[in-house]
Amino acid sequence: MPDHLHLFVAIDDQRINLSDWMKSLKGVVSANLRAAKKQPPYWQKGFFDHVLRSRESYEQKWLYVRENPVRAGLVPRVDGWPFAGEIHKVPF
Repeated sequence: MPDHLHLFVAIDDQRINLSDWMKSLKGVVSANLRAAKKQPPYWQKGFFDHVLRSRESYEQKWLYVRENPVRAGLVPRVDGWPFAGEIHKVPF
């Protein structure tokens, strides 16, 4: 999506929480954007999270994310969005 990002994140290290992980991600991405001479702002304050508690919840959210570019009118079909995919499958 041109103006937001969806991530499915699983953190199995008890020393790291989601807020710290997001702060780190935003810092790394921002540094790369600055190096590429892109003008800020890059991020809104905070983030929205949703805890996935079941396979059904995961599947519903995954479908929502996959259909987002279609709802936004950016592509006619889900498989037409070139920026979708999984780096690592999050097991449930």
